[in-house]
Amino acid sequence: MPSTAVRLRRKYKAASRNIHGLWQVLKAVASTDHPLLAHLIPIRRCNLSCTYCNEYDDFSKPVPTEQMLRRVDKLGELGTSVVTISGGEPLLHPDLDDIIHRMVKRRIVSGLITNGYLLTADRIQKLNRAGLEWLQISIDNVIPDEVSKKSLKVLGKKLQLLAEHADFHVNINSVVGGGVSNPQDALTIGKRALELGFSSTVGIIHDGQGQLQPLKDDERIIYHEMKQLERRSFTRINSFQDNIAEGRPNQWRCRAGARYLYICEDGLVHYCSQQRGYPAIPLEKYTIADLRREFYTEKSCAPHCTVSCVHQVSIFDSWRAPQHPAAISSDSLVQIE
Repeated sequence: MPSTAVRLRRKYKAASRNIHGLWQVLKAVASTDHPLLAHLIPIRRCNLSCTYCNEYDDFSKPVPTEQMLRRVDKLGELGTSVVTISGGEPLLHPDLDDIIHRMVKRRIVSGLITNGYLLTADRIQKLNRAGLEWLQISIDNVIPDEVSKKSLKVLGKKLQLLAEHADFHVNINSVVGGGVSNPQDALTIGKRALELGFSSTVGIIHDGQGQLQPLKDDERIIYHEMKQLERRSFTRINSFQDNIAEGRPNQWRCRAGARYLYICEDGLVHYCSQQRGYPAIPLEKYTIADLRREFYTEKSCAPHCTVSCVHQVSIFDSWRAPQHPAAISSDSLVQIE
């Protein structure tokens, strides 16, 4: 049980996060000329090899720290609201705390997606001191299997350490679909997350191209039970997943390349982790003109996309102009708000 001092400190940190987040929401509504979320990759290497994942290797070196700091600075110059560091496994980068601290100095909301294996009490305290605002771990099953070793059995002690030491927000994401052998595991994981004081969400595992895989009947039942847990814990903008669960396409305006940026280890901007290669412009050369162009560019993969973060940031602008760049004059591009 945390002490009174720890509970008060965490309440203060949570209030600060909420104020920071509200300010970023107001910025998002006021103008489209900046990214809402960027995923930044400091290392492609991972200490695990989940069979459904196409975002890792077992040999890459960390991106030099100075390059990572310059990328954070550039994202700050573009007015980016949130930067999430992922990988690979970002905790393998030796100077991860310096990168997070640079985000804090730039007043960027700092996030981290990790498999959790490398977390210790000391490592969590270092993340606290760096100024991390939120962390997410995806847990795929209760018992490790040939598909994934990210299991509740293996990570249970890591979750307990987070509950005892983390001053940042923790979300545990469980999954259905994509070869997960026991869909009931998602519910077990979600309930354990809530018991520890974390938020809980559910994701639908995509295929190798980030595309739709409709759920089976038993998976669909678990998915809807998990959605009920979400309503009682951590509000997520994820109604698009209802169509994915049924195997139906979504009609939406993808703002990848504008409101969402995926920056790979080579420093190139891509639409997302599943559409690497487009537009593949170096971040250092990315400008407001690129943001405005991609805001209007339609993406052919959008109807069957399962990449949650791209859906979520695009919802902020769903009421704005449709994506028909051929019908838009250069003058209107310059004036877009």
